[in-house]
Amino acid sequence: MDVIIIGGGASGMVAAITSKRLGNNVTIIEKNNTLGKKLLLTGNGRCNYFNDNMSLDNYYNEHGVSRFINNDNLNKVNIFFDSIGIIPRIKDGLYYPYSNTATSIQNSLVKEIEHLKINVVNEEVVDINKKDKFIIKTNNGIYECDKLIMSLGGSSYPKTGSDGLGFILLNKLGHNIIPIKPALVPLKTDENVKDWAGIRTNVKVDLYLGNKFINSQSGEAQLTDYGISGICVMNLSRFVDKNNTLVINFVPIIDDLYDFIEGRNNKLKDRTIIELLETIVNYKLLYFILKKIHINNDATWDSLNKEDKNKLVDSLTNYKLNIVGTKGLEFGETISGGVDLDEVTDKCESKKIPNLYITGELLNIDGICGGYNLTNAWISGILAGEDND
Repeated sequence: MDVIIIGGGASGMVAAITSKRLGNNVTIIEKNNTLGKKLLLTGNGRCNYFNDNMSLDNYYNEHGVSRFINNDNLNKVNIFFDSIGIIPRIKDGLYYPYSNTATSIQNSLVKEIEHLKINVVNEEVVDINKKDKFIIKTNNGIYECDKLIMSLGGSSYPKTGSDGLGFILLNKLGHNIIPIKPALVPLKTDENVKDWAGIRTNVKVDLYLGNKFINSQSGEAQLTDYGISGICVMNLSRFVDKNNTLVINFVPIIDDLYDFIEGRNNKLKDRTIIELLETIVNYKLLYFILKKIHINNDATWDSLNKEDKNKLVDSLTNYKLNIVGTKGLEFGETISGGVDLDEVTDKCESKKIPNLYITGELLNIDGICGGYNLTNAWISGILAGEDND
């Protein structure tokens, strides 16, 4: 059977290898000169490709996800990576290649593609039609196949080639596309926060829309000149529209900060507020907070009136940051939205067009940071590649 995979990213390479191992004549059409370009950016260049905790709670759109993210399919992922020689380094349940570099994952996939003599064409698809066979028109030619696997990626990090073309083509072929939004992306504010740029600190963050609570996360945040980033923040980004409020607790390890400062002040005599708190709060952040609430840097706890004490505690435990949006698709690690899961089978085959398969970010599946989105790519690629009926 002649099989064409459009897109040489994570799911596309896995689909190609799986299909070729079953004896099919396989071609990858990839517009980049390099396969797996986006993989090199994952996990800060280390490629967190899997996770021990694959609970569906880690995926946001639970409807239909269990058809794909289940024990049988997760086992297929581990078997596949063992088959291409990947040895995992597991830290806190997160899987990385033992070399601790994303290049190892990319190279192993590319080497297996070369070993299997899978044809790779570096051209850009411009149109797809279906007659007796699929007819794929590129910027340099026309190709035909019995089975077509769409693995073009979504529209996040467009500089890697994920420009949203897959959604346009699939919509033309009759598929419903759930609206696309950036996910796992930093958040922007319209406030002047340049003085806190560069700070990394553990926080608890709660997202609100008006007075409505949306979601909560904890972990390390990165404070930036445009707003805020970090895994815990990016895990909330899929819920952000416009004019959200992010409530930040900069000292989540302390239940009652007011009583804590009172105790510290009684124990450590003649200390400024910064001296009382700098062992638990970044001193640069303390300067930022004190400036914002108009308290001098050399102020002591005893010198403050009750109102200023409460204002300080509230600013450190209940800081309200106005969120005006995200950094956008160009900075998003993945997207929310995509092809409605009701329109594909458990093997990722289109219910509208036989022998058309859809994988990876093109499907309406997204999860939190931690290897969950790549796991969707691996599973959907394997399922599409192995369906040989």
